[in-house]
Amino acid sequence: MEEWIMQFMEEFGYFGIFLLITLENLFPPIPSEVILTFGGFMTTQTEMGVLGVVAVSTKGSVFGAIILYGIGMLLDVSRLERIVEKYGLILRLKKKDIHKADEWFDKYGVWTVFFCRFIPLIRSLISLPAGMSGMNFVTFLLLTTLGTLIWNVVLVSIGAALGDSWETIVGYMDIYSNVVYAMLGLLAIVFVVLYVRKRIIKNK
Repeated sequence: MEEWIMQFMEEFGYFGIFLLITLENLFPPIPSEVILTFGGFMTTQTEMGVLGVVAVSTKGSVFGAIILYGIGMLLDVSRLERIVEKYGLILRLKKKDIHKADEWFDKYGVWTVFFCRFIPLIRSLISLPAGMSGMNFVTFLLLTTLGTLIWNVVLVSIGAALGDSWETIVGYMDIYSNVVYAMLGLLAIVFVVLYVRKRIIKNK
């Protein structure tokens, strides 16, 4: 996939970066680290500039985030309640679980949207609960843009600074991503264990 991404960027330049970053937000497995650091490297070999790469990549990220936010709005609390009514027994969910999650996001969502832009995989998916909770769109847009801009500036600048050695940072980012995925997996296991334990105690 990495070779295809690089070929696509070399052929289509700024537009290729915009399109790939947009897709990366909609399909997280596409590695933004490769797109951004290689984009930074390309500024040393082509007429593209760091500011231009940062600008189009940020626009692509925000555009993709807005699409997911819109999808989240379609899956609002009332629709989720209907899903729980129909499949609640299978999903092991109740309406109050939906409301608790919605209340949590209302309370902490502002900071969550910003800081999650620095976390692989979650950085894209966080736009869904933002839309589902009805988070103020302007606030969502500002925090998403700010978090995305910081992430993009750092990686593009590193790619430009490293030049031919830009792939070095990709290796470190892979390690960072794997650590994050392991932590998320561990948190998921802990959540399931605590949830099952709570249900067992409640049934007793």
